[in-house]
Amino acid sequence: MDNDNTAPAQLIDIGANLTHASFDIDRDAVIARARAAGVAQMLVTGATVPGSAQAVQLARAQPGVLFATSGIHPHHAHELTDDAAAQLAELALAPEVVAVGECGLDYFRDYSPRDAQRRAFARQLALAASVGKPVFLHQRDAHEDFAAILREHRASLAGGVAHCFTAQRAELECYLALDLAIGMTGWICDERRGAHLAPLMPLIPPGRLVIETDSPYLLPRDLSPKPPSRRNEPMHLPHVAAAIAAARGEPFAALAAHSTAAARRLFGLPPAPAAGA
Repeated sequence: MDNDNTAPAQLIDIGANLTHASFDIDRDAVIARARAAGVAQMLVTGATVPGSAQAVQLARAQPGVLFATSGIHPHHAHELTDDAAAQLAELALAPEVVAVGECGLDYFRDYSPRDAQRRAFARQLALAASVGKPVFLHQRDAHEDFAAILREHRASLAGGVAHCFTAQRAELECYLALDLAIGMTGWICDERRGAHLAPLMPLIPPGRLVIETDSPYLLPRDLSPKPPSRRNEPMHLPHVAAAIAAARGEPFAALAAHSTAAARRLFGLPPAPAAGA
């Protein structure tokens, strides 16, 4: 996919796992490449207490460019002890933290018992409500329980995003009815398992669509030439955005403008600093 005409647009990657060990050797270069590609700001996802603390540290080192989420991924739900919850609550108050999560339910892997996942999810929704920050949500093969728990808390929440949406129309309509933003990744570029997403893209109203790489995961399969490594990076966000814009039948610039505005509004982000600042 040709992205030559996309570089001037400012994009926001609302989900980048920049604390991942694969970035330890060149994290600063990864961020620089992203900014050169037009990705003005990035949210660093927190999935454990130590990972959330590291996300905050990264955000403090790159003010205005990086921001953090603070949460316990459902894979780690069994780790949410009272002490961990207290640490998470303290982290959630940091100004660099713009959302609570990644939190939710994952019955596909079941790395944590399902009852522990449900308890951890409800506990983090309550935390988000108490600090007045939106939630960064994960759901896989757990839609009914996920939606039921979310409905119980939705009125008290400051907003949220269904991160890495890969499901069908019924789930999309449910999340839109719950007034969630929808996070789209390079899954839409995967002809094996993402082809069903393209017809759904016009159903997402402008202002409710945000974009993300979920790097280092979900490297777009249709990149050409293919990168030497399978590690995804935020610099590939324009490629993802171009695929989404094509599926919506709208110009890339329009998609960039409304998805960036939606991210700024949901997470309360300031304007991005000038390149090189």
